[in-house]
Amino acid sequence: MKKFFKGFAVVATAALAAGLTVTPAQANKTIVVWADETRGPNLVKTLAAKSDWVAGHTVTVKSFANFDALKDAIDKATATTGPDIVVGANDWVATLAKNGKLAPLTLTASQRARFSASQFYDLSYRKKLYGIPVDVNNVAMIYNTKLVTSAPKTFGDMVDYYKANRTSKNLKAGLCVAGGGMSWGAHSVFSALGADAYYFNSNGSINKSRSFNPNEFGRNVKQFLMDGKKSNGFFPATDTGCKDNFLAGTVPFAIIGNWEWEDYKAKGFTMNLMPVPGVKAGNPGNAFGSVSGALLTTFAASNGVEAAAKSLLVDFFGSTAGQVAYQKFEKRPPAEKGAANDATVTDGQKGFGASAAAASIPQVGAILNGASGSKSYWDSAPAYWTAVLVDGKDAVVEAKKLAAIWRTNLRGAASDI
Repeated sequence: MKKFFKGFAVVATAALAAGLTVTPAQANKTIVVWADETRGPNLVKTLAAKSDWVAGHTVTVKSFANFDALKDAIDKATATTGPDIVVGANDWVATLAKNGKLAPLTLTASQRARFSASQFYDLSYRKKLYGIPVDVNNVAMIYNTKLVTSAPKTFGDMVDYYKANRTSKNLKAGLCVAGGGMSWGAHSVFSALGADAYYFNSNGSINKSRSFNPNEFGRNVKQFLMDGKKSNGFFPATDTGCKDNFLAGTVPFAIIGNWEWEDYKAKGFTMNLMPVPGVKAGNPGNAFGSVSGALLTTFAASNGVEAAAKSLLVDFFGSTAGQVAYQKFEKRPPAEKGAANDATVTDGQKGFGASAAAASIPQVGAILNGASGSKSYWDSAPAYWTAVLVDGKDAVVEAKKLAAIWRTNLRGAASDI
């Protein structure tokens, strides 16, 4: 933190929602940040509380209606309309960098030491870093202590509980996805049963030739999720109703998002957050433990504020004090190490951070978004659950199709990872 920076002000007015253009008169004085409907207002609150991060500059924060609207806007942005910094998803980096929307960012060794290496992997493209990790974006499993007295050690433990109690306790499912959807949120279920989207070498690089064993994965799906050719009801193929059913006590285990943990705590649930246990004890399923990032755009240079934008990235978005202040309002697990261990961080935030540390993989958009002519991970993953659990198709046959798609996507991204 640079304590001597003074003269910083935050401007956030209703007019921002209608649009903002940086004029030449503002070019060397205003840093424009774009964010979604929650991060934007929370950044405004944070920066209003402390206004001396970058000398002589004003920051304007423009909030969009949702994440999709923000992505659409940055895709269409030009040098005259675009922001200097955009707070977005890590899987935007590859596309935005290819399209010339992002500028590389160089950090010192001490600045890099504030974060884990995998978090930089999330925000890099072709070995160049394009932003600062802001917060961990992940899901974790929670269990209802009124139904289950201790944490399950294996996936089979959860299935056994469900089968033994589904009638007496009127259970609507055993494990369901309340947060993150049936592709992103459900990756830890795929992984727990033997199918990761990709695998890593011991040196931390992605293994460009390894994919999951479809025979093993398919057999596990049959054993734990099927009753003959039908679903046994333990794991629904949809996230519809999951949150309400878990809160009502008719589902013992749920995968929830780190943006919604307060909803559960407010209802009296313990923050016993953990990875989804695997088929074997001690081998839990990997969730996507990605980070959102504050990304430097190429527009900052054309607007004459590149140096100031870099200072804001490092000294606010990338500092312990900045992330602690921001997460007071945003309430996600901070990415920066000092902030993650700060005494003000809540048990919910720490629980998600611990779950990500225990079992997670970076979200690599270059692979997940799909190779040319191939289905993306995002489409193929939920389609598998529908085919097997709803349509009754063979779990191994469909797993072989899925593995082929994921192999194609991995190979297609080989030059970008």
